[in-house]
Amino acid sequence: MNKYIKIVVAALLILTGIYMMFFTRNLGWGIVIFLLAALPIFLFFKNENILLAFWQLRKQNMEKASKFLNNITNYQSQLHQSQYGYFHYLQGLTLAQEHPTKVEPLMRKALDYGLNMKHDRAMATLNLAAAAISKGRKQEGQKLLEEAKRLDSSGMMTDQIKMMKEQLKMPSMQKHMHNPNMRQRGKFF
Repeated sequence: MNKYIKIVVAALLILTGIYMMFFTRNLGWGIVIFLLAALPIFLFFKNENILLAFWQLRKQNMEKASKFLNNITNYQSQLHQSQYGYFHYLQGLTLAQEHPTKVEPLMRKALDYGLNMKHDRAMATLNLAAAAISKGRKQEGQKLLEEAKRLDSSGMMTDQIKMMKEQLKMPSMQKHMHNPNMRQRGKFF
């Protein structure tokens, strides 16, 4: 649903509540309808599909979270600008296990649009660090890990950060992998 339709519904509910309170003298119903107008206003700023996707992520149900995110067909017309970052962030989290190559651009967009919570920024930065390390960009990965450590003030991701730092210390397999047939090449010629 377009975000501006929610504002129109809220305005109609407010006008109906005022009409009920002052013109028909149904004060109780007028107040109830007036208070109901808060729901579409709340949903203007916090999209229901984003809220449901967060709920499913808490339950570790990635399939349903992805289904709720797929209900958002055009994020610019359906979401408030403050939720653009969370839309991309949630898409990245739902795709992280099945399609890890698609996560990096989504997390970059999420950080560009902005995430309100520090731990969300830390998680997005940690995902970017993992992508950089997996592609062999160790210096960028190290910088991103330091930033994720700085953003993780509650210490929720210390284990993941330590594990990623251990991966940085390991030599890359491509440099040290040798073909066993190449060693014996001199013996045959």
